[in-house]
Amino acid sequence: MNPNIVLVGMPASGKTTIGELLSQKLPEYTLIDTDAVIEKTSGLKIYEIFAKYSEDYFRKLEYDTIKLVCNGKNKIISIGGGAFENPDNRSTLLNFGCVFYLKSDLDVLYYRISQDSTRPLLQTDNPRKVLDNLLKKREENYQKAHFIVDTSGLSEEDTVKFILGSINETNTQSPTK
Repeated sequence: MNPNIVLVGMPASGKTTIGELLSQKLPEYTLIDTDAVIEKTSGLKIYEIFAKYSEDYFRKLEYDTIKLVCNGKNKIISIGGGAFENPDNRSTLLNFGCVFYLKSDLDVLYYRISQDSTRPLLQTDNPRKVLDNLLKKREENYQKAHFIVDTSGLSEEDTVKFILGSINETNTQSPTK
């Protein structure tokens, strides 16, 4: 049995990139990026949803999208950085597949996002401090993932190898009695 793969983590942790690479290695899988689904169905970019409506409105769209896409098999789902904070989302995702937390340290995350103006929660005078506070707030829930991959020192290819190896190991373990 091939389990579904769910990628969680902070903004700029590599969820979208790793999801795309996994889908190349697993052509029988369908890649779903929940932020992309939300943008397509709403006709708005994420930052536009935040600006025009609110973060609460976005989180409702996110919740509805996760419920919608978490059915079936052979899926790779990449979720927005804050989606795993919602206990209902977290429960749905943990029951749907193998959840991988793509962990990166603050310096790596900040470097990756320093030139990105599309992340609404980080459009402040001190995005590093906001990012640090988000990381501290979210870490406890991210730790509830089935697997933790510290991507800070890993190449994208090594991250994909780790995930594929973990999936293969999960598939070969016999049930305990």
